[in-house]
This record gives sequence, C-alpha cells and structure tokens, in this order.
Amino acid sequence: MTRLLTTTAISGGVLLALSAPVSAQTALPPIEVRAPKAFELGEIKVGARRLGVPTRSAQPGNGDGDGQDASPAAPTPSAAQADNGPTPKQHTDDFGGYTITNRQMEMFSRDTLDSAVNLAPGVNSQLVGGTRNEQNIYVRGFDRWQVPLTIDGVRVYLPADNRLDFARFLTADIAEVQIAKGYVSVLDGPGGMGGQINLVTRKPSRELELEGRAKLEFGRDGTFLGPRAYAYAGTKRDLYYAQLSGIFQTMDGWMLPASYRSTLTQGWGMRGQSYSRDFNVSAKVGVTPNATDEYSLSFNRQEGQKGAPLHTTDPLSSQRFWRWPYWRVQNLYFLSKTQLGDASYVKTRGYWTKFDNGLTAYDNQSFITQSLQRSFISPYMDYSLGAEVEAGHQFGDIDTLKALFFYRFDNHSEQQQGFGRNTFGISGARGGCFTGVPCLFEPLQTSQEDTYSVAVENTFHPRNDIDLVAGFSYDWRHLRQADEFTTDRGFFRYTPKDVQAPNYQGAAIWHYTDQDRLYFNVSSRTRYPTLFERFSSRFGGQTSNPGLKPERATNFDLGWSSVFAPGSRVSVDLFYSLVDKFIQGVPVIGPDGVPTTQQQNVGSARFWGAEISADYFVREDFSLGGNLTLIRRRLNAPTAFSFSGTNVTGIVTLQPIGVPDAKLIFYAGYRPIRQLTIMPNIEMATSRWTSVSNGLVYYRTNPYLLTNLNVDYQPTDNIKFQVGVRNLFDQLYTVTDGYPNPGRSFYLASKVTF
Repeated sequence: MTRLLTTTAISGGVLLALSAPVSAQTALPPIEVRAPKAFELGEIKVGARRLGVPTRSAQPGNGDGDGQDASPAAPTPSAAQADNGPTPKQHTDDFGGYTITNRQMEMFSRDTLDSAVNLAPGVNSQLVGGTRNEQNIYVRGFDRWQVPLTIDGVRVYLPADNRLDFARFLTADIAEVQIAKGYVSVLDGPGGMGGQINLVTRKPSRELELEGRAKLEFGRDGTFLGPRAYAYAGTKRDLYYAQLSGIFQTMDGWMLPASYRSTLTQGWGMRGQSYSRDFNVSAKVGVTPNATDEYSLSFNRQEGQKGAPLHTTDPLSSQRFWRWPYWRVQNLYFLSKTQLGDASYVKTRGYWTKFDNGLTAYDNQSFITQSLQRSFISPYMDYSLGAEVEAGHQFGDIDTLKALFFYRFDNHSEQQQGFGRNTFGISGARGGCFTGVPCLFEPLQTSQEDTYSVAVENTFHPRNDIDLVAGFSYDWRHLRQADEFTTDRGFFRYTPKDVQAPNYQGAAIWHYTDQDRLYFNVSSRTRYPTLFERFSSRFGGQTSNPGLKPERATNFDLGWSSVFAPGSRVSVDLFYSLVDKFIQGVPVIGPDGVPTTQQQNVGSARFWGAEISADYFVREDFSLGGNLTLIRRRLNAPTAFSFSGTNVTGIVTLQPIGVPDAKLIFYAGYRPIRQLTIMPNIEMATSRWTSVSNGLVYYRTNPYLLTNLNVDYQPTDNIKFQVGVRNLFDQLYTVTDGYPNPGRSFYLASKVTF
C-alpha cells in the first residue's frame, strides 16, 4: 500500500507539473486531426444512431463522394467542439454505451483490442485460461461468452467454445470500437446478454487516401522486442469506393519488472514463451448508386501464432507446455442498405466466416519432444454461414418501427492426434509408440447447430425531446449434431436438444437541452451455453453437461450526460444486473470416479455499480479527461466441494473472478507549441478475485497504479512522430494467479498520411 500511495503521489505530480504553465500560455491554433471515417453500414444500433428520427432526403454528392443532408447545415465546429485538442474526447451514448475512437487508441498506444477496451469505463481485460495465454474482456462484469464480438456488425464466433483471444485483434485499421453495456438492441442479433463489442472498420472519404505507420517496441533495459507496421490505401468517388490495408506485428516477447524474483519455472528478464506473430489484411469495395443506397463487399483475414508462458509458481510436473502454431480467422461479408421511398428502408447482411486453430502440447519445458500421453496435436476447423434482413418504416414524425430476421449456421470439426498411447491400445489390443510420431488418431468429430432470431423494435416520440424505445425478440437454437471421443468410451454422439428463449427491453431518453440528456433502460436477454460448456471433456479435465441451461441477465441503467463548458462533458451511469442460472465450473466426481470439473448453472448473481466519465477542455493547448468505475459482484451459488479421490476434503467458495472493485484512468494533455503534444496518464485498479490453478482456492490480488507517457510531434499535417513509455515506474503486479504483467516498456512510432 505504501508503494501504491508513493506511486500515486509521483504520478499526480507529473500531471500537475504539466498544468503549471497553462495560465501563462498564449492560446495556439488547433492542429489538423485526420481521423479515419467510420463505415456506417458496419455500426451497430447503439446510442443516438438507433433512435427513429424522421428520415431526411439527401442531396447528390459534391464531387468528393459525400452526400449532404437536406436539413439546415450545422455550423462549423469550433476548436472546443472538434476532437483536435491535446487529449482525445470520450464518446458516450443515450443507452449507457461508449465508443473508443481511432485517435484514442493511437494516442494511448493501444495496439490490440484487449488493451484498447481498458480506456472505457465499466470495461477491463485480463489474462485468463492459464497456459491458453488468452486475453478476456469484461463489460460490467460480463465476460467474452456473455458479450458478443462483431466486426462491422458481423459476429466473430468460434462454434466450439468462443474462447476468443482479444489480443489477436489489432486496432490500427479500426475506425472505432463501439461498446454496448447492458442494453444491446434486439436488432443486433442474439447473445447480447451483458453487452456487445463492435469493431467498425474505416471507409475512404476522399478521392485518394494513403496512410502508413511504423512502430518499434523496446523493453525496460532497451532490449528490442519487435516491430509493428500498418499500410492503407483507399479511394472514394461519386458511385463507388474501394480500399486495401494490411497490418503486421512480430514480437519476441515482453520483459518482467526488475523487481520480479526468479522461480524454477520463470527466470528474470524476458517472460518465457511470451512471443507472438500477427498479420491482418483487409479489402473493401462498395457501390453508392445514389445518395441513400449502399452495397458493400468486405474481406478480412488475420493470422497469428503465439507461445504460452508457464505459471510462475506451480511445479513443472503440473504445468502444461502448449503452443499455438496458427490462429486464423477470415471473413467475407456483404452489407447493404436500400431506401424505399422517403420513410422506409431495408438492410441486409450475409457472411461466411472460417476459423482454423492449432494447439500443440509437448512433454516438457524444452517444447521439443512429444512422447507422453500429455502431448498432442489438436486442430480446430470451424466455419459459419449467416444472413440477416432488417426493415424499418417511419410513421410521420412520431413513430418508427423496425424488424429483423437473423439466421446463422455453425460447424465445428476437430480431429486430435496423441502420443504415448496407441490407437488400437485403447482396448488393450496393441501398444507401443515412438517419440515424435503420433500414434493415437481420433476420428473426426463434428458439431453443427442453427441459430435463429426474430426481433421487433419500436421508437415512439411523444415529444421532440423524448424517445421511448421498446424491443422484443425470440431466439431459438437447433442442435443438429454433437460428436465426442474419449479414450474410455471411444466415439459417441450426444442426443441433440433444442432450446429457445424470449428477450425483452425498453428505454426512455429525454434530451432536455440540445446537448444534455437523461435516460433509463432495462433489458432482459439470454445467452446460450457453447458446445464447449455443454460437451467438452477439456482433454480429460472436465465432464460434460448436455443439459446445461441458458443464462439470463436483466440489466438496469440510469444515466445522465451534460455539457458543463464548451467542449467539456460529464456522464454518469448507475447500473444493476440480475443474472439467473449463472454458469461456472464446479469441482465434481466424474463418471469414472475421478475428481474433475463440470460447467453448471450454479445459481444467481448480482452486479451493480457506477461509472463517471469527464472531459474538460480548458483551452486549445490544455485539456483533461478520465473515467472511474465502481462495481460489486455477488454470486449466490450452492456449496461446492474439493476432493481427494472420492473423499470430500474441503469446501470451495466460488467467487466471480476477473473484475476489480474500482478502476480509474486519468490523463492530461499539454501543447506548449502547435507541433508538440505531451500526454501523461495514470491507470489504477483495486483488488480482484482470482483462483489457483486447480480452482479450489480463491483469493484477491493486490491493487496497482501505472503511470504512462505519450509525446506526439507533428511537424506538418501529414507527418507525426510518437515516443512513449508504459508502466513508467516498472511496477510488479499480477491480476491472474501465477502470471505477472509486463514491466516498463518504450516505443517509437511514426505516421504518414496523404
């Protein structure tokens, strides 16, 4: 605690030192910020964009491909209104959601999605899964299974387990990250029980757009960790647009803080097996035959590979030595919008998604030999096909009605190869294997299911400043096939079981001035358990539960947002969530009499808290911003037991892991000259629950406070250089048992735009 208070004082001093010369500084002209234009067809129906405002006819393009609204032209934004101050503005909406802009991600040096979402109130990320080396995201306490991830509104879903690694998604090519919290429109499809995260790609807005970025990462002692690079080219004409982009990063790993003490499994310095390689290429073409209609085809392919660091204190005998030689996702999707007269429209979405994942397990920490039964090669081969149709009609200026039909087909296939156990030796008929040569060949196992949803949403405007929104959807899932293979039972097939559930929601928004609003909403949504939660044996570490029921969350949100000074805003949200049939792993005795775990509907849970975000535009050369989250989570679950053999040895008190009770980010921006922007920031989080590797003991981690610094130098409107440091004081902290976080690191970056 003394170290935390000392770091807090020093960090606060850094911010205050920058503000000292402000009173004497002459105001400077604003710089030009060329923010990427968001792809409107790819935005989810969050915030003001969902409201049924009267349809306005648009005028023809003006030569650069941009149509114009027929409503009176808005005044040109002043420096205080435009997002070109020393600190980037925060963006909240009328339903409690939050949007992270490309400028925020760039200025805070958030190159991957897991690090970017930490900028938002109510959202945090952390390592989960132990040796899976995956970054999970929590939105007001709900994790990746309860918060869908979409790209341009197209669901990124892994049919087997949906255990996405959010660190694999790079942000340079993302125009904005939309985060719906609690209230997710039924028009955005099923599964949004606790929220939704949508990555909106960019779209060209000029005849020719070019952008290039390069970045070099260094460890605390100057060790070169790896490069990052990004290139983009786009064009927009009156009747069409096209773009192509690519990103890659090659990281040798990251360094532990200098205060870390070596163990038998992890030495001092570089974190073992923390390397990663990522590559992403995207292309988009679109046709705009008139000012209201648009038809777009997009392709995205991302490839990655990564190591998996070991637990720092568990003995080697209990560790898993895993690597991911490939992690591949590719999407091909078509989006369209067609205006029907002055008051109606139709939107369509069709997509094909393919996911290939390879996991390789080794005998020991050498990551070379494969001869024991713990070693294997496990490929996943998944794909999804889907289509959506949305239609809406505006009834004068008083009411808007929208409807959606959603369908997705998911296919999962796997075929594991093992070592140390002969395929025919399962029944004792034959044995004998060679090192490095697979001798256990599982049959191909396939699971298939269909997901449907029909939804309707109505927005009523009793007055020009009030919107009343009501939504209803009915979701159902048809399980076609679910195969499994275990060494004791061989190949078998589960009996398919279908599930269905209704969803309800409503909201009221009052814009009591042009810039101030008060809102309240409630949403009751379900989330179906994945194939993994129902059927997976987790390499023998879990027993299946085909009868696992869907979870349901009822979320309440009361919010207020107001502009208290030019270019300055404060937003406050109070939220409360009731979760029924909460799913969590529980220690049990398996069918073979061996202790294992099982996913169960353990009971109910309650999440509640508050969020505050604020921006203060002091003047053109100085601004402040930040947000604070307070949250509590309580799990009402039956008693669970720990076992030794078949004997009960203790009681396990299940706890909701992964979310700190309080999270704060605060930053200041100072621009002493027009070309130079200095932005220090601090990140603070209190303790959170975590568990030891076997899941039998839960404890709370220590709080932490990090100080970061970013400096931008922009000699011209087209060129920018960037230098920064993360974790300035090299603090040692851990949020997941046995997996300490990175120490101090530095970066150098450059950006060129035309």
